[in-house]
Amino acid sequence: MLRLQRDARGIGVHHSEQPGASMTTTEATGSTIFAGQPVPELPVADVQRAQRYYRDAFGFTIGWLEADRTIGAVSRGKVVIFLRKRTAPFEPVAHWVFAPELDASYEELQALGATIVDPPAVKPWGIRQFTVSDPDGNVFHFHQG
Repeated sequence: MLRLQRDARGIGVHHSEQPGASMTTTEATGSTIFAGQPVPELPVADVQRAQRYYRDAFGFTIGWLEADRTIGAVSRGKVVIFLRKRTAPFEPVAHWVFAPELDASYEELQALGATIVDPPAVKPWGIRQFTVSDPDGNVFHFHQG
């Protein structure tokens, strides 16, 4: 839910009333100012199974699970991921994650048991990256530069 509040200049600024909201919109310019991180929502066949996998293989903490078990969340540091139950077949998604310490990230995920589908390498497009997958086919391309 957005609410309108006037700033010191009398310009209307819409603010979300939800905690952790990620944007405000100014009435004068219509511009959107991002103040937080996006939260991806990944399609999964079984939310609880996916939460356990993200905990065990990626080092996330299980956050919450709706009573009907159709959506839940995991988090690690400032990163939050929503996991939503979908009926197969569904289209998995890909995410690109900047990792300043690519080798350390790779070693950690490998030690935790993440499914590595492509080890670290410089790709033809000039980016050094590696790719991991979850049991539902969602992939994360960790890259440097």
